[in-house]
Amino acid sequence: MNYNNILIEKEQKIATVIINRPQSLNALNAETIRELSHAFETLETDTEIRCIILIGHGEKSFVAGADIKEFSDYGTAAAEELARNGQNILFNKIENLRKPVIAAINGFALGGGLELAMACHIRYASDNAKLGLPEVTLGLIPGYGGTQRLPKLVGKGLANEMICSAKMIPAARAKEIGLVNEVFSQAELLDKSKELALAISQNSPMGISKAIAAINQYDTAQGFETEIKSFGELFEMNDKKEGVAAFLEKRKPSF
Repeated sequence: MNYNNILIEKEQKIATVIINRPQSLNALNAETIRELSHAFETLETDTEIRCIILIGHGEKSFVAGADIKEFSDYGTAAAEELARNGQNILFNKIENLRKPVIAAINGFALGGGLELAMACHIRYASDNAKLGLPEVTLGLIPGYGGTQRLPKLVGKGLANEMICSAKMIPAARAKEIGLVNEVFSQAELLDKSKELALAISQNSPMGISKAIAAINQYDTAQGFETEIKSFGELFEMNDKKEGVAAFLEKRKPSF
């Protein structure tokens, strides 16, 4: 597939997916969502890739939100389809991807942009980042999972505050409340994200895949059972055999 709105770079088992719409602060439109969906689907099956970084082009914006012009005249049915389709083909896909996805939040992450970052497994931010869900200023609410993922990350009270006030918060505050993992200078952000991705890429792909699936069940009735079953299943897999053998032989494993 030829992409109009994204770029993909690969090095050292790491893929960097760049949202490339700087003229609109990398706002998400339908075409970009489809391209991202295809890219993540392709990278998930790429055996050379162990970890993915998602970033926006330039220094101003990760993703400044959804492209409002595309849905300004929608009715109820079309709006529901927009939200459901986006969640199914992209946001839920990222959250449940078998490979870790690091959001490198450079600049604005607003509305659908913050929802996209929250669907990723890990979030690093630049010190100039601004994060928020301003949908209520348009008479709307987040439609790509924001009302569900934000409370899980920061708690119900702070989620209500952020969504109902529509205020943006700086990167330092986002780290305080657990919305992002770490904050770096703009110049350091991508390098630090790659450093983490490289560390992740040295570990067991199957172990990481099972860990992601179990962590995604942490707040459900199936969480502990998912962990137990995954733990057991890994004992029959080559990654576990290599990892244990390497430990006993006092060498680094080769996954």
